[in-house]
Amino acid sequence: MRPLVAPGAELTPEQSARYARHLTLPGIGSLGQRRLLNAKVLVIGAGGLGSPTILYLAAAGVGHITIVDDDRVEASNLQRQVIHDTDAIGMLKAESAQARAQALNPDVTIDVVPQRLGVDNAEALFAAHDVVLDGADNFATRYLSNDASELTGTPLIWGTIAQFSGQVSVFWPGEGPMLRDLFPDIPAADSVPNCAAGGVLGAMVGVVGSTMAVEALKVITGVGTPAVGKLLLIDVLENTQRALSFKPDPDRPKVTGLAELAEVCAAATPPAEITVTELQKRFDGDGSTRPFILDVREPEELADGTIPGGIQVPLGQVEQLGWAGVSNQLPELAAASEVVVHCRSGVRSAKAIQELKKQAPATVTWWNLQGGMLAWNSAS
Repeated sequence: MRPLVAPGAELTPEQSARYARHLTLPGIGSLGQRRLLNAKVLVIGAGGLGSPTILYLAAAGVGHITIVDDDRVEASNLQRQVIHDTDAIGMLKAESAQARAQALNPDVTIDVVPQRLGVDNAEALFAAHDVVLDGADNFATRYLSNDASELTGTPLIWGTIAQFSGQVSVFWPGEGPMLRDLFPDIPAADSVPNCAAGGVLGAMVGVVGSTMAVEALKVITGVGTPAVGKLLLIDVLENTQRALSFKPDPDRPKVTGLAELAEVCAAATPPAEITVTELQKRFDGDGSTRPFILDVREPEELADGTIPGGIQVPLGQVEQLGWAGVSNQLPELAAASEVVVHCRSGVRSAKAIQELKKQAPATVTWWNLQGGMLAWNSAS
C-alpha cells in the first residue's frame, strides 16, 4: 500500500546514528525514516494501549505526536500503563506521558490535549494529523473516532483489550472498510466489563499496543501490508493470533456528521470522583459538610462492610425507580445538595449516577467514590 507521509529533510548525522536499525530495514531505510520524522500522529488515550504506542512511536522517530487524555494517573493504572511511574500518581496522564516520551527521544515534538475527545474537537484534531491511534476504553469514543476518521479521510489504527485478549484493525477511508462496516451499531456501554470490573493482564496490553504502533509505522512508511479489512484477534492465554477478513457494507449509510454521537458521548463521560481520603475528611467536625451517601451494592455485599450513614439501594432498584422513585422513598436524598454514590469498586455507582442525574435537580452535586468499598476498606 502507498506510503501515507511524504519524506522530510535529509537525516542529520545524529539522526542517522539514533535510527540506524531502521536504516538497514528493507522497505524503510533512510526514506522511510524521513517519512516517520515528517509524520503527525494523534494518540487518543495515554492509558494501557496508549503507553506502548506512545513510547514506540517516539522511539521510532515519529516527528510530531499529540496525546489526548483528560484522566489522571492512579496507583491501579501502574500494573499495565507503563509510560507512567509511581511519582506520576495524581498527574494528568497526557502530561506524564509527554514527559516520559520526550525524555526517551528529544528529537520529536509532543503536544498534549488534556481533554476528552468529543464531537466539538474530534474533526479538527483528526484533520490536523496524518494518522490516529485510538486507545480509548469506551464504545462512544471508538465510534466517534471512526466517524471523525471517515469524515476527514484520516487513517485510524484501532485497538481494544479485555482480560487476556485484544483486537486490532486499521480503518483507512477510501482504502478499506470501517468500524461501522464491522460493527454497525454502538453496543451498550456496560455490554463488556471494563478493566476495573473484569480485570486485564498488564503484559497483554503491551502486546496489543505494540501491534497498533507497528500498524501505524507501516501506514506511514508504506512498508508491508497494513491490517486494512482485517480484524486481528490476539489471545495470550491460548497463545493464538488470528486475522478475520471483512469488507465494506454497500448498504451502510455514509457518515455525514457527528451530531448523533453527542448524546452517546455525554452519557459515556464518567462522573466526578471523590477519594476515600477526601470523603473521610468530610466526616470530621459537626457533620454539617457530610454528603448523603448512597450504597448501590446488593444486600449480601453489606457483609464486606459499610460506610457510616450510608443508605443502601441496589443498582437494579435505582435503574427501575429512577430519581423520582428513589427520592420519594428517601426524603434525605431528596433534600440533599451533595451525594456520594458507591459500590464495591466504582463501576455500578457510576451507572447509578448517570441514571439518577437524568431527572435529579441540576443543583445536586454528584460524586462517585473512587475505588468503592474496596478502597474504603483498604484505607480503614
